[in-house]
Amino acid sequence: MIVRIAAVQYLLRQIHDWSGFENQVRFVMQAAGDYRPHFVLLPEIFTTQLLSFMDTRDMPEAVRNMHDYTPRYLDLMRELAAEWRVFLIGGSHPTLRDGQLYNTAYLFTPEGDIYEQDKIHRTRWEREMWDTAAGDQLHLFDTPFGKIAILICYDIEFPELARMVSEAGADILFVPSCTDDRQGFLRVRYCCHARAIENQVYVAMTSTVGNLPVQGLGVHYGQASIITPSDFPFARDGIAAEGTANVEQIVIADVNVDNLAHNRVNGTTIPLYDKRHDVYENPVQVVEIR
Repeated sequence: MIVRIAAVQYLLRQIHDWSGFENQVRFVMQAAGDYRPHFVLLPEIFTTQLLSFMDTRDMPEAVRNMHDYTPRYLDLMRELAAEWRVFLIGGSHPTLRDGQLYNTAYLFTPEGDIYEQDKIHRTRWEREMWDTAAGDQLHLFDTPFGKIAILICYDIEFPELARMVSEAGADILFVPSCTDDRQGFLRVRYCCHARAIENQVYVAMTSTVGNLPVQGLGVHYGQASIITPSDFPFARDGIAAEGTANVEQIVIADVNVDNLAHNRVNGTTIPLYDKRHDVYENPVQVVEIR
């Protein structure tokens, strides 16, 4: 089965009201939708563009006030997923639940359903500057175009999460990301490659680019990519497609989900199935050297 993925390098530019945000989102969705993808991926916390016209003198409070726009965000994304008949990973959005602020990714289906995946691991910035809460549940979404999971940015740096969803049957990992510098971007990018190899899955990532006159959002380094396992049926360098760093762009690639099942059994190496579960249950033995 051939699956087409579109990953949007979303340009954060200053806007003056909700309409500015909505118009930009509609533009990128039309640009992506014209290629008839099955999945469209937007970046982590790209909705922070709304802060460019909000009062940000108290940043933790400003981020919480973004929750006021959650109903409009959900309605817009649900409408666009239905209009373009795509599974839309709508980046992530700061979301209040029971007084706690979560970094939540939303999956919108062509039929109008909405699913959520909270970020499991918070960065220091999210803990110390935004006072966010951590999610505690992974989800595997069984779609007509393969089983998918969403690991938000920092979460891809923890191999246990990717292994858990891969052992549950994931075919594609979607990684919405937001990083301010090249080092941060490369941490996420290199880990995406590692997770694709370790688990014999496809990994689609994308990032915010541009800048906002808002504390902590002044610079961004980003590049979208669609990454494959490293073996004969796949791209020579493990990259099905990638964008040009730090420009507004949409990266599109076709991937063959059937190749994954074949490669997991017949690959040059088969790390998903070769894991020694019996050894992993043993504690590390410390050997004193004098």
